[in-house]
Order: sequence, then C-alpha cells, then structure tokens
Amino acid sequence: MGQKLYLECYSGISGDMTVAALSGLMKDRTPLFRVLDHMPVEGFSYELKQVKKSGIDAWDFLVKLDAQHENHDHDMAYLHGHSHTHDHEHHHDHEHHHDHVHAEEHRYDPEQAETIHTQDGTGHEEKHHHHHHEHRGLGDIFPIIDRCEMTDTAKELAKHIFRILAKAEAKAHNVPEDQVHFHEVGAVDSIVDIVAAAVCMDSLQVDGVIVPFLCEGKGTVRCQHGILPVPVPAVTNIVQNSGLKLRMTQVEGELVTPTGAAFAAAVRTEETLPETFRILNVGIGAGKRKYECPGILRAMLIETEEKREDKICKLEANIDDSTGEQLGYVLGSLMDAGARDVHYTPVFMKKNRPGWQLNVICMEEDREKLEEIIFRETTTIGIRRQNMDRTVLRRTKKTVQTPYGEAEVKICEKDGLRKVYPEYESVTRLCKESGATFQDVFESVKHSAGETIKTV
Repeated sequence: MGQKLYLECYSGISGDMTVAALSGLMKDRTPLFRVLDHMPVEGFSYELKQVKKSGIDAWDFLVKLDAQHENHDHDMAYLHGHSHTHDHEHHHDHEHHHDHVHAEEHRYDPEQAETIHTQDGTGHEEKHHHHHHEHRGLGDIFPIIDRCEMTDTAKELAKHIFRILAKAEAKAHNVPEDQVHFHEVGAVDSIVDIVAAAVCMDSLQVDGVIVPFLCEGKGTVRCQHGILPVPVPAVTNIVQNSGLKLRMTQVEGELVTPTGAAFAAAVRTEETLPETFRILNVGIGAGKRKYECPGILRAMLIETEEKREDKICKLEANIDDSTGEQLGYVLGSLMDAGARDVHYTPVFMKKNRPGWQLNVICMEEDREKLEEIIFRETTTIGIRRQNMDRTVLRRTKKTVQTPYGEAEVKICEKDGLRKVYPEYESVTRLCKESGATFQDVFESVKHSAGETIKTV
C-alpha cells in the first residue's frame, strides 16, 4: 500500500495555512520545533496552536516579528494574512497550544483568545533586539537554509520553492532571476513559513502529492506596486510555469498567495485522486482572514493500492544548432516544470549533421507544458510522443547515521528485492564537510543504510 498527500485547496492556499495543515498530520513535531527554535534568523517568535475556524477544529501557525524586525511592506500583512503588532514580547512556543478563538475573527487577536495552555503547562517569552535586512535575494536566503537543522531533502525542497518564486517574480518584473530581491517572500516570516513547510513535508515521507486545483478569489489587492488584480502576477506565473490548475470562485479577495502556489507547484506529483482510497489522517490549517467560505486548507494522508505499473509519456525531439549551455538550461527548465526524467543522446541527423536527441519522461497531464518549453527553448520543429506502460519499484527515503554525519538514502523494494541508493546531495555535502573522498563516503552511507534497515 502506498501513502500519498492530498491537498484540498477549496479555500486557496498560503504558507502559514500549509504549515498548519501539515503539522496536523505529524506524529512527532519535535523536528519542526528544533528547526524553528534554532533558525539562523533573529527577530521572530512563533505559535502553533489549535483554534476554531467557522466551527471547525484547525491548526494555526503564527509567526510574530518584534518591533525592530517589523516588515514595513504592509503588502506582506495582506498577502500572507499576518497581523503584525508592535509588542516587544512574544510567546515562543515549543509545544502546540489548545487555543480557541471566535470563528468569525477577521485576523488573529490575542485579546480574543482564551488562555494558552502548553502540553506541560509551561511557556516562556523571548526578546529580540537585532537589526534585520528585509530585502533578500537567493544568494542571501540559500545560506540561511543551509544552516538550518533539517535534512538535505528538506533543504532542497525549501530552495526549490524559492527558485519557483524567483522565476515568477523575475517574469513579473522583467529582470534576471539572480537580480530578484524578495520584498514580499524575503521577509523573515515568509522564510520561516517556507522552511517550516519543507520540514513538515519531509517528515511525512509520502510517495506522492495530489493537487487537483487551487481555488482563487476575485477582485483586486493593494500591494507595494499599487493595486493588482487577483490572482496577482506572481501567482499567475507560477501556475503557468508549473501547469497547476486554477478554479476561479466568486469569493472577494486573494485566496492563493505566491508562497502557497509555489509550495503546491514544488510538491505536486499528480492531479487526480484515485477512485478509492483510505483516509489515514487529516490536518486542517486555518487562514487568518475572514471570507465568505471557511478559510481552511485540508491536508489528507491517504492510502492507495500500491501500483507497480503506471502510465507515462515519452517525448523525443532532435536538436541541432544549440550550445551545451542552452541544452543544460532546457534540461533544468523541464525538470522544474514536472518532468520525471530528462536526458540527451548524441545522434547523427540527416546530411550527417551531429545533433542531440532529447528524451523526456513525464506524466500525461504535464505533457503540454513540457512540449511548450521544448518548442520555445530549442530549435526543434517537431516532437514525437509515446504513451507507455512501466513497472516501478516502491520507493521510500530514509535518514541514516554515518561516521561522517547524517545522510539521506533512497530505498527501492519489490517482492523481497531491496536496493539502496545514497542521495547524491548528501554524499557531496559530507565530502565537503569531512574532506573524505566521494567513494569512501558513498560506501559508508550505503553500509550504514544496510545496517539500519536490518534493525527495522
């Protein structure tokens, strides 16, 4: 049986709603609290608690900034639904709280909440007195992610989300991606949202993520650049680049934030629910704004019949007159857009011209957007496609301890057959940290994985 995550986005999706919903699925939130408590970013505190949203029990994730780190771009408070106050003292909660607020509150109001109770009946306050650089580029954000105490898989997911945002913002403002500075998503609270979402997602260890569509509102939104239509440009660029589907509603306001859309684009592997499945767990994340519909994101951990056969689409195109740099860019763009695998084969074309055959493995629902990238970015004038059946091994990921440190491995299994593959990023990181050779680290990770599996 395979476990998958189903994101039900009838009320849209945002960063804080995502963290709240996914945390509701976690059996052990210790990894999340450990990362948040030791993040190399100062000037914030956070709360994870249970609330009532339109009469429904839900989880709420709130990032609070101190006055000196207050985000002066008021667009942030609107886009992400955070109510920033000018209180210098904040509760920094390591356990979740059972806090019930009125279902019709427009935004979080501590005065309207009942007394917060921690699991052990204690809590503490922290004061932060540091100055913060609010506008960050990827070159500033990635080192922060690298210093967080989370797995390599979670780090890569967080970076992937930021890359998706950078690409969308670059297109919106017509600037190169490396020149994008995140005045909206680069603020402390949004970095915390994305890192926390990546940690939660990594802890679930699911085989796939189902996102059928994102429901969006209508009207306009006021932001730093003036009044923009809903969906905002960054969201439209993300759904266009990733192939996510939007379902427009009659709800006044913005339901889908750029951070929420980027997370969905980064983790989605399919868009169709199986005909039958078992619900193993449900996590509901509460939004901060009041809408005509309940402002919640529902995340379901479901179990489906294990499929050892599935259907894929193979795309082929012959390419000449392209540089190695262009081909590398195309490969990266296709992978970012949802391709399962991409590779090139050297070929001799008609008139004995040397060229490259591009091969792309993808799901049928991603085919059109991938073909668009191939036509736009290469010199080919035609694409061949085949629908194919394939047999696959069940795949899971695991973190193992080695003499060089923690490493991620991929485990593939079928009818007693088991193969273990160390993740490349983990091996290279341990090589750089220890000075050991790639082969030594690789073999050590593989050996540690084998010993760990024997004890399970």
